[in-house]
Amino acid sequence: MAYQTLLQEYMLIPPVTRAYTTACVVTTLAVQLDLVSPFQLYFNPNLILRRYQLWRLISTFLFFGNLGFNFFFNMIFTYRYCRMLEEGSFRGRTADFVVMFVFGGVLMILFAFFVNLLFLGQAFTIMIVYVWSRRNVFVRMNFFGLMNFQAPYLPWVLLGFSVLLGNAISVDLVGMAIGHIYFFMEDVLPGQRGGLKLLKTPRFLRKLLDGIPDEPDYGQLPELNDMRPGGFDWRRRPEQENEEAIR
Repeated sequence: MAYQTLLQEYMLIPPVTRAYTTACVVTTLAVQLDLVSPFQLYFNPNLILRRYQLWRLISTFLFFGNLGFNFFFNMIFTYRYCRMLEEGSFRGRTADFVVMFVFGGVLMILFAFFVNLLFLGQAFTIMIVYVWSRRNVFVRMNFFGLMNFQAPYLPWVLLGFSVLLGNAISVDLVGMAIGHIYFFMEDVLPGQRGGLKLLKTPRFLRKLLDGIPDEPDYGQLPELNDMRPGGFDWRRRPEQENEEAIR
């Protein structure tokens, strides 16, 4: 009975959040059980380009370290804000949410070529938190009962907390930078005068994930001159109708 309840609760989690957090937990458990090594997961451009170990492009986002405070802290924030985004501003737009994941992941990979980052999961979490915070600017936050602040300050609070824990701030800064780029391109730029929407979700992805059907084919519409409301040709003169009646 308890198993069925847990399964039902698990299936209620939005699909993208469920898939990503599950992959993170499974990867961490696999490392903890010595089924894989962290050395097989970290981002290494040489191994990716020369030995074609392409899985590192994904595994670098899935490992948050061994089981401990840092892992649980990151997973709680990842699950919480990823789910709130998917159930909030991305409700009914799973394809758009996936595009945000891909966009953020690709930019982080490009950053990692120039910044020495081995694992990008924490940066990815900060990106998700940043986007949520900018879309919920009036939400009041409380951090462990220590301080109250508005939602847009949450990424900076997490940055300060990372400093206290002795973590490198470059990871958080990369996540915040990419989160801001996405927010600007998706929420700010299209609203500007003459602004463009640069991020466009492919139609096949919308159809696959959101179930949007193909547009129906209504056929060719009649010419405007041939349209006759009520079946009456309003272009005719009464004399023409009388002539036709006589004939």
